Amino acid sequence: MKESLTALANDALGSLRDLLPIILVISAFQLFVFRAPVTGLISIATGALLVVAGLTFFIFGLRLALFPVGEEIAHELAQKGSVFWLVVFAFVLGFGTTIAEPALIAIAAEAAQVAADAGAIATSDEAKSSYALGLRLTVALAVGAALVLGVMRILADWSLPILIIAGYCLVILLTTIAPKEIVGVAYDSGGVTTSTVTVPLVTALGVGLASSLKGRNPMTDGFGLIAFASLMPILFVLAYGIAVQWM
Repeated sequence: MKESLTALANDALGSLRDLLPIILVISAFQLFVFRAPVTGLISIATGALLVVAGLTFFIFGLRLALFPVGEEIAHELAQKGSVFWLVVFAFVLGFGTTIAEPALIAIAAEAAQVAADAGAIATSDEAKSSYALGLRLTVALAVGAALVLGVMRILADWSLPILIIAGYCLVILLTTIAPKEIVGVAYDSGGVTTSTVTVPLVTALGVGLASSLKGRNPMTDGFGLIAFASLMPILFVLAYGIAVQWM
């Protein structure tokens, strides 16, 4: 119990240290550039404390449960030699974490609103909700496929640089034929997938799997899944835009 409290306190100090520069910059702009009233600074301080608390508990929870669980499941599946269930677990993990990713939910809603304002879709709430859901499902399927590819790369010892270079060559090709309205959304989708929920679990999966296989180095083989998780959504959303254009 004492060790847990100490770890929680250390996480709180770390979160405060990481956020302090941002807080200082925003406060300085509020005081000396925008000359906002003191009440605005109180709101900023309150919000900052809530963010520090949330980030602290999030990091503590990751280290306490999510990292060990991800590594343990990958280890157990690898030890049993169940490639099928390992692939299924990787896909479900990628899909489930991405569909719940707060950053993706936010950018999908924003993209739907912009598409409606531009006349690309109807302005009704139903049309915007359908567009946002379609984008989220596309990105979630992409991350699921990315983790399957990443797991197969670790198992088969495929070259990570060759796969990444080939993937981005395909991205460049699809960019030239995709609707220009979807290109920016596609590239941003690759960034928002590698956020607070997805990254810790994906990293734990890769490290746990590489640690369980003979001849695999967790440092060189366990990482790289995040690169696929960033690349595949770009490909899928570009393809999604092309398909919608042709429909």
